[in-house]
Amino acid sequence: MTAGVVTGEAVALDVRLAHWPSRLLAKLIDTVVQYIFFAILLVGVGAIASNSDSALVGAIAVCAVVAVFVGYSVVLETIWRGRTLGKAALGLRVVRDDGGPVRFRHALVRGVMFPLECWGPALIVSVISKRGKRVGDILAGTIVVQERVPGKTSMPVQMPAPLMWWAPTLDLSRFGDDLAMACRQFLGRQHELNPVARDAMGAQLVAAVLACVTPPPPAGTPGWAYLSAVLAERRRREEQRMYAAQPAAAYGAAPYGGAPGYSGAPGYSGTPDVAPLPPEHVEAPVPTYGAPPAAPQTPGPFAPPQ
Repeated sequence: MTAGVVTGEAVALDVRLAHWPSRLLAKLIDTVVQYIFFAILLVGVGAIASNSDSALVGAIAVCAVVAVFVGYSVVLETIWRGRTLGKAALGLRVVRDDGGPVRFRHALVRGVMFPLECWGPALIVSVISKRGKRVGDILAGTIVVQERVPGKTSMPVQMPAPLMWWAPTLDLSRFGDDLAMACRQFLGRQHELNPVARDAMGAQLVAAVLACVTPPPPAGTPGWAYLSAVLAERRRREEQRMYAAQPAAAYGAAPYGGAPGYSGAPGYSGTPDVAPLPPEHVEAPVPTYGAPPAAPQTPGPFAPPQ
């Protein structure tokens, strides 16, 4: 089950919610660990009891109970960004309703509420809630998500053949990992998105990449092709650095990097009519981001993304 999470930047994300069986198993693991800690503390309390009055022993016992059964989850979820030992074992994490990491106040509300909910009420409310929330999650404004999910291996982004001559000229020094991951995830899911949301999100990503990558793409380049070319070139350079002793990898076609041309691209030969000018001499055209084109009846400049 997935849920739509709207971030503070009004970006809609789909996250996979944790189902109650996995949450229950994670809690059982945490409970076992808590009782082990509690047993260790009881040994210490027993050693103190022989030389102390009953009031002090009672106070220490109460502190031990609170520290183990409340402090355990509060401390771990705060410093481990929403995870405990049980949640880490099951691949779960507590996040805010907007998808951000939980803070101390969120973990405290959840930790204090669980002993009051006990197992039964917490389980019932979690099953009834559409987002799998227990009372502590409702009051804290949090959800529990599944981080590790089985899925098929995604194929690497392919270089659009008409941009093979242009890609080696890119300056990617300011193209960071976060933006690259956002572009990669978007390209992998663009066919699943609503067309209006896809176009808006694609335009935002294209603008963000244009702001940090030079030179601009050739005129008429679709947005999806521009993003694909930047990602594919970035991967090629990373592989080239990793295997420095080997020649630069190609994109399943003839090697490129010399004179501009479409050598090896299906349906193309020769060189483009006009080579792109340096960025300081041309006004960068903003690639339009529309729906990925359908397969043309005759070969066109860009094959549809796979």
